Amino acid sequence: MQLIDALQWRYAAKQYVADKPVSSSDIDDIKKAIQLAPSSFGLQLFEVMDVRDKPLREKLRAQAYGQSQVTDAAHFFVFCHRSTFTREDVAAYAKRKADAQGVAVETLQSMEEDIFNALQKKSPEAQLQWMARQVYIALGHAIVACALKQIDASPMEGFDNQSFDRLLGLDKKGLRSVVVLAIGYRSDDDETQHTAKVRKTLTDLFTTV
Repeated sequence: MQLIDALQWRYAAKQYVADKPVSSSDIDDIKKAIQLAPSSFGLQLFEVMDVRDKPLREKLRAQAYGQSQVTDAAHFFVFCHRSTFTREDVAAYAKRKADAQGVAVETLQSMEEDIFNALQKKSPEAQLQWMARQVYIALGHAIVACALKQIDASPMEGFDNQSFDRLLGLDKKGLRSVVVLAIGYRSDDDETQHTAKVRKTLTDLFTTV
């Protein structure tokens, strides 16, 4: 399926076919799309929880206003960002970069220092907002990857973040939940799929200067 056709086809499904699986190869591709998403400085200060435990998903549904997508979709991803930013985060990135590009990590010390100093200038609250924005870039990659495979995906912010963090043990991992994504196949009973998309026109959306 071509990109624009795929994006016209997709919508945020409200009802899923319960227990209809998504192939492991498709899930792997969606995860790779998330992995390949751009991230500021390349730091990737986020993680994604692939929640498969059914009793746990029932508990999460209760903290997501009872939305059926949480339990009925084949997969349920919880996107999280780091609670704090540390020098170790930059050092870990420098090590990954050195390994990937075959250079000595010592040659990246200046880069490492520049990144750390740039981010340290942000207030703690600004750092959290910055990390959350990186998560949404990765979320967008996942949604497009699903659309190209004609797999439904529903991004959702309607949940109690603190309850999710507690149930998933995110606080112990130094993480905070920010947005979730249900992945699976739409139910024939979901009437939303038949409604027209509502979007601004290209003229209203873009200004050429």
